[in-house]
Amino acid sequence: MAWIVLVLAGVFEVAMALSLKLSNGFSSVWWALSFFVTAVLSFGLLSYALRTLEVGTAYAVWTGVGAAGTAVLGMIAMGDQVSLPRLISIALILMGVVGLRLLA
Repeated sequence: MAWIVLVLAGVFEVAMALSLKLSNGFSSVWWALSFFVTAVLSFGLLSYALRTLEVGTAYAVWTGVGAAGTAVLGMIAMGDQVSLPRLISIALILMGVVGLRLLA
């Protein structure tokens, strides 16, 4: 259960990053509010997962899911550059996340 919560926390981290970008320096009230709500949800779920998971592993997985998810979403929805080296790097992050899960 803690692993599912942790991945969900990472998904909310992706939403937090997207909201931060779309808030335009917190000048868009709704996107700024979305940022704060998703930040609280992300950190809250991470905190819950940390009750049973090791802090180093949980934090690495949380940031890995958030970083990879944000990078992919940026490419799909925000027009970020897509290149083979970037895709390979994202795959390496995800392999690290899976490796941490398998070793836990």
